[in-house]
Amino acid sequence: MDRRHGFEGIFGIGGGKKVSAESERNLNIARDLCQRRKPTEALPYLMKALEDHRNLDAILEFAFLAPTKDESVEILEEGVARGKRILLTEWLGPKAFDDDGDCVGHFWGILETRPYMRVMQALSRMYFETEKHSKAVEVQIEMLRLCPGDNMGVRQGVGSSLIRVKRYADALYFAQVWLDGNEDGRSLPRGGTLFGEPRKTLYTEEEEKKLSRYCTGELIHTAALASFKLFGDCPQSQQYLRIASKVNPNILVRILGRVTRPTEPNRYPRGMNGPEEAHDYLWISQDLWDSDGAWNWANNNPDARATLLKTCSRGGCGLKETSIAQFKRCSACRTVSYCSVECQKMDWQRHKPSCQEHQRIQAQIKMFSKPGKEPKRKK
Repeated sequence: MDRRHGFEGIFGIGGGKKVSAESERNLNIARDLCQRRKPTEALPYLMKALEDHRNLDAILEFAFLAPTKDESVEILEEGVARGKRILLTEWLGPKAFDDDGDCVGHFWGILETRPYMRVMQALSRMYFETEKHSKAVEVQIEMLRLCPGDNMGVRQGVGSSLIRVKRYADALYFAQVWLDGNEDGRSLPRGGTLFGEPRKTLYTEEEEKKLSRYCTGELIHTAALASFKLFGDCPQSQQYLRIASKVNPNILVRILGRVTRPTEPNRYPRGMNGPEEAHDYLWISQDLWDSDGAWNWANNNPDARATLLKTCSRGGCGLKETSIAQFKRCSACRTVSYCSVECQKMDWQRHKPSCQEHQRIQAQIKMFSKPGKEPKRKK
């Protein structure tokens, strides 16, 4: 979501009076131009925004205009270092990053920390894109130490990062503690990164049903893949995969259908376990399923296949896929599948109203995600 739609849109970057109004104004102009794919026009405004050394968001935007990804990493590393100095010496005090201080564990609730956390998140992404995966894990774990409630959704990528550096036990433990949660509803200590031995027990039938309805696709797919990497084709791995196929089938359909891996994250808002979340998981994780027999294991799992194989959406046809992603989906809404062009044409009058409604809703969501006018600030 655009920063200007939240609290900082009302009070200013970092809660207001932390960055000069002129610097923030130039940043907003630059960002809008970048989102309209006019980086050359944005650059002069961005350079003006950078004149205020406290404007970390300007550093973030500047990093993504760098000629190379390695240069982006260097800029963001400097941004993180500068942000930490500012928090320690100007905004929060010398114990801002100490475990026994008043800030660690509550960073997102402290508006002054938000620009710093955004730069951290961007650095984690660029470490991933430049294949510095161990460094990406370090940044993600630090972010969860600072904000264990994980308001920024860091947990959705941590498990895949751990699998990528072959820390399978840590990845499984991390997924398990987030899937299980705390009974009292409080944040997990250090956001689930106090790694321990993963458990090997299975969920009860009732627990499996609950997870199949409410857990997040990224975490349950992490659990399935990490368990397979660690223990092989065991009952626990099979249970996680069975749940995963139900929670967000968009993920396994694309993996097992050999659909091309996304080249960048999805930029639009999303609902829980929808195609947009599947897109982001596949961007960071799809290639992990192509190695060490994971693809064959998932493709040959009878429970997953029973869930993922689709029946033609035209009533009265009844033809079922023999391989995953065999049928083509409606290109407009991608919510229905047909065995042939003929069936799609025959079903159009029935499907047309829901298809158009789906497109209308998606267009509204995309419109909301675009940058808008600055809201009035509180004095």
